[in-house]
Amino acid sequence: MELATFQARMLELMERKVHWAWPAFAGLVPKARLVIHLQQEYATYVRDFPVLVGRAYVGCPVPAVRRELAENLYEEETGGIAAGRPHPELFLEYPRGLGFDVGEFERVTLLPGARVYRDVLDEVTQRGSWEEATAVTTIFVEGTSHERGEVEPSAKKRPVLPLEAHPLVVHYGLPLEHLALTKAHRQVEGNHRAAAWRILLDHVGADARPGVLVAMERALAAWLGYRDDVARACGVVRGPDDAPRLAA
Repeated sequence: MELATFQARMLELMERKVHWAWPAFAGLVPKARLVIHLQQEYATYVRDFPVLVGRAYVGCPVPAVRRELAENLYEEETGGIAAGRPHPELFLEYPRGLGFDVGEFERVTLLPGARVYRDVLDEVTQRGSWEEATAVTTIFVEGTSHERGEVEPSAKKRPVLPLEAHPLVVHYGLPLEHLALTKAHRQVEGNHRAAAWRILLDHVGADARPGVLVAMERALAAWLGYRDDVARACGVVRGPDDAPRLAA
């Protein structure tokens, strides 16, 4: 597969990482149900994201790629570059600031769709190639539908709102000091996005590219199912106009 085709298909796939229910988590979902969303995010991948990146690192034979992954892993696991604390710990500042019991986040039962998504992440990072593991963790899991802005200078960048305009602050009253993870991401995410695309475009060979796309499609399908289950559990349904609304 030619590099230009690979890049185009990767970007098109990431532009499909959009879920119909996401706008509901900016005020429509009641605060009491928001904890379901946060718990599922944490238990499905946030808590173990350093492990997922670590698997890609261990399986990679390319020193230049391992160095990129090692920097990502070090920050996620320790916060030693920017955050000062491990990123999974910083995520828990969201529920803590909202008044939820953080202890319950270590006793989460995954929703069926979340279980499927996590199983895909585990399978790709444990039994897939290093290229597949790296793409799914650093491009799919960490990335957004705005990835085109990371590789094409003329493309629109990911929107960056003032912290005061963060949906958790505006709609749920989260104090600004509990946005520690958001602040950390803004410090390091530019480097992480550049490194992820550098790895994929400079080090993934033509023979490995089809497998990477298959793994990414699997991750996307599982993620969409996971988000469907989270929406349902939070009482959100899809209206006739495709807009989210609360179930009657």
